[in-house]
Amino acid sequence: MKTIGLIGGTSFISTIDYYRNINQQINEQLGGLNSAKILLYSLNFEEFKPPAELKDWFQPFTMLPEIAKNLERAGADCIVICANTPHIAADVIQQNIGIPLIHIAEAAANEIELQQIKKVAFLGTKITMEESFFTDKLLKKHIEVLIPEKEDREFMNNAVFNEMGKGVFSTETKKRFIEIINSLVEQGAGGVILGCTEFPHLIKEKDCSVPLFDTTVMHTDAVVKFALG
Repeated sequence: MKTIGLIGGTSFISTIDYYRNINQQINEQLGGLNSAKILLYSLNFEEFKPPAELKDWFQPFTMLPEIAKNLERAGADCIVICANTPHIAADVIQQNIGIPLIHIAEAAANEIELQQIKKVAFLGTKITMEESFFTDKLLKKHIEVLIPEKEDREFMNNAVFNEMGKGVFSTETKKRFIEIINSLVEQGAGGVILGCTEFPHLIKEKDCSVPLFDTTVMHTDAVVKFALG
């Protein structure tokens, strides 16, 4: 079994999901008392403060590669970032390490391609929706991407950093999310990517008329496959 290097804390809510999902799958596949070999570096989200604009991403671009190198030195066989937005630094991280980074968007694109869905709605933080580091992986698979209107993107971004990152999932926020999803489905989306690892705590399958793609689940599936491969 390979050792997994997790970069978490963005937020701790989703990092718990990663740890649980990976270990549960390993145990289900190997049985007994088997669990994953994991090295975890958990960031203080308050100190990290991911900015909303690409030009302000100096700190993540310098901090994350060094953390990844530390995990590699400690014995990790791969690097896994336990969130979508920090993958904006994925290429920089990969250039600074000698082990693979398992990319969340590649895991998502592979699964959606298998489902033969050609147009998806993509929800995430503002920068994840507006920059191309995630959607490029989908476009390479000829998957068309719809994102919410500007006002809705701002609303979702504020919900992540002012509510969900603190473990707050309100009825009012859920209602607005469902309205946004329904609008994108009306525009032809055949599936919805929950491109923020906190979103699955808010939006469930029953809330949506088309398939939901949980990036946490797709990512951890790919991680387990690597660890046991």
